Amino acid sequence: MKIAFVGKGGSGKTTLSSLFIRHLAAAGAPVVAVDADINQHLGAALGMEEAEAATLPAMGDRLTLIKDYLRGSNPRIASAETMIKTTPPGEGSRLLRVGEDNPLYEACAREVELDGGAVRLMVTGPFTDADLGVACYHSKTGAVELYLNHLVDSRDEYVVVDMTAGSDSFASGMFTRFDITFLVAEPTRKGVSVYRQYKEYARDFGVVLTVVGNKVQGQDDLDFLRAEVGDDLLVTVGHSDWVRAMEKGRPPRFELLEDANRRALRTLRVAADATYELRDWPRYTQQMVHFHLKNAASWGNERTGADLAAQIDPAFVLGESVTALA
Repeated sequence: MKIAFVGKGGSGKTTLSSLFIRHLAAAGAPVVAVDADINQHLGAALGMEEAEAATLPAMGDRLTLIKDYLRGSNPRIASAETMIKTTPPGEGSRLLRVGEDNPLYEACAREVELDGGAVRLMVTGPFTDADLGVACYHSKTGAVELYLNHLVDSRDEYVVVDMTAGSDSFASGMFTRFDITFLVAEPTRKGVSVYRQYKEYARDFGVVLTVVGNKVQGQDDLDFLRAEVGDDLLVTVGHSDWVRAMEKGRPPRFELLEDANRRALRTLRVAADATYELRDWPRYTQQMVHFHLKNAASWGNERTGADLAAQIDPAFVLGESVTALA
């Protein structure tokens, strides 16, 4: 299952995504956690020291390696240089699984030990001084989009992505790569404005979007969210002494998380698992093609000097049945 956490800056999406990751790991599920936010805080939220988190290998710095590995023997992709963030897989491409060992994970992932288990963590890398004025952050998140485009995941294994804040996710097709998107919203006008924008953009792409109300302090907050987002409100989360201790770098055992918040996390997993039956691999593949053609026409062909539409394998459909062929 591929799961995104989105929301405005400061909404608590990184905190909630880290809690959900801990919840899955405690249940013994295979998990890949990805920090795709311009502000890289997921490692620290999972208990890493700041200095240790700063040494995590950046996917954005390993794009050539990632592209070379994923293109495999695909005859439609001449080189890593002609591969862009939206390049879809085809016959000969290397596909990825959540729990396998491969050169991409070896280069980009690190295992994080949690008190209920362990997860693989990958990060896009921070926006540095060298990037100012010459690059956009989506040049880094493109590595995540390639990873998701080549991933064949199954029921009861999870990729959880902490996305960049606000509506920046719509600068690429990555917002369509998830089985479910949890939008974290505070009970404020600014909090729900991102929800409205996200819902509007995602409407034509079959995105399963549901709202997690955060920092909800009472009935008035709950009533506000229900009035603003209606049936899209899945669950709410309030104050947590456990989270406050975690943010101070002193998290208690995860089993001591408050009962109400544990129930909320179980609700998130039930909602995510329910989307498995809705999977439509042909549509998923066609969306890859759609965004690849858009990116090719708008900038990719000119930048690479190649006709990137030729990279599309018209007979290829991503899905669990093709894993053995790739």
